[in-house]
Amino acid sequence: MDTEEFRLPRSQQANERLHALIPGGAHTYAKGDDQYPENLAPVISHGRGAHVWDVDGNRYLEYGSGLRSVSLGHAHPRVVEAVRREIDRGSNFVRPSVLEVEAAERFLATVPTADMVKFAKNGSDVTTAAVRLARAATGRPRVAICGDHPFYSTDDWFIGTTPMSAGIPAAITELTLTFPYGDLAATEELLTRHRGEVACLILEPATHTEPPPGYLAGLRELADRHGCLLVFDEMITGLRWSEAGAQGLYGVAPDLSTFGKALGNGFAVSALAGRRDLMELGGLRHAADRVFLLSTTHGAETHSLAAATAVLTTYTEEGITARLHAIGERLAAGVRAAAAGMGVGDHIVVRGRASNLVFATLDENRQPSQEYRTLFLRRLLAGGVLAPSFVVSSALTDADIDRTVDAVAQACAVYRKALDAADPTPWLGGRAVKPVFRRRS
Repeated sequence: MDTEEFRLPRSQQANERLHALIPGGAHTYAKGDDQYPENLAPVISHGRGAHVWDVDGNRYLEYGSGLRSVSLGHAHPRVVEAVRREIDRGSNFVRPSVLEVEAAERFLATVPTADMVKFAKNGSDVTTAAVRLARAATGRPRVAICGDHPFYSTDDWFIGTTPMSAGIPAAITELTLTFPYGDLAATEELLTRHRGEVACLILEPATHTEPPPGYLAGLRELADRHGCLLVFDEMITGLRWSEAGAQGLYGVAPDLSTFGKALGNGFAVSALAGRRDLMELGGLRHAADRVFLLSTTHGAETHSLAAATAVLTTYTEEGITARLHAIGERLAAGVRAAAAGMGVGDHIVVRGRASNLVFATLDENRQPSQEYRTLFLRRLLAGGVLAPSFVVSSALTDADIDRTVDAVAQACAVYRKALDAADPTPWLGGRAVKPVFRRRS
């Protein structure tokens, strides 16, 4: 389909309604229509497997499903059936459900480096809980985050460090320090400079690049030597790197770790896991000052815990992590070949672990470009591919990958024209897409 003929009138109307009623027009900034070409931000009607349909009736192959949360594909039968079994049995009670212990047992069998787990509804809750536990356990005020990773929490200790820091007192932000990924010397210098002040190091153990050899083990040693905790944010790496996350793949055990996204296959569930002595600070069976730890009304909704249990079972019984890697490898090879064939192999760059692929769009000077990203996204959408990233789900088939690569090839042909003209403007169709974190609209 030619992008000049590709229109989304019903989605445009729905986006106007969204903006009139919901700040930002979405409940997650990364889902905002500013992340898509002007007037080409589909509003979704429904999804099944690797496909979604918008309110205009268009069908797309979807990547990055639910911000990486729907790794088994939409409406996965095992997950839906597990949820359906619980819906008529009640979702929330005045005392714990037996599902809480069953889900915990399944989780801890899958992530054996942890002794205890507590469930919540979103990633921000559990990363903030990890920070609170670290501060309570060490008696130290500061937290050190890896500054190369984009997001940890909606809470003040992190958001205050971003360009969207309005409303957050400087005194809170000053307690958060940053260290660079892969640089043990710089991290040791930070810990030495703030000796006795840092409660924890928190980072995604891996992202778009593999950790340097010995890096995670080196962080473990640094944390031990300086008396702080090591916290792995496994929102993305959990299940996608291995069933036990990056800690399971690389063999380095953190003190605390946080999981979410893939854990519920779209249902709202997250987890804080870690050492018994730390987790028990939020419990009843100790004599120390108690930590208020994840006391949430909906943290143990039965259908979400049933979904998590079904997801963990499906991953382990069906080898889902290996399938994600195989699909991603096929996709990456196809996209790279298509880009090279159109002469843009140095400008459309696929990066990351095969189970978590992203792409960079580079201009004629090989610099990251939001304008070229806009051009690329427009052409993919017209080709029936909704791809803010190339993060795969296990529902994708070989035929789906082939169709995606065909759409990429068509987009690359236009990309080549824009590079030759040294100006993508004629192919943008309006304003360029924007970064999520920015101070002004």
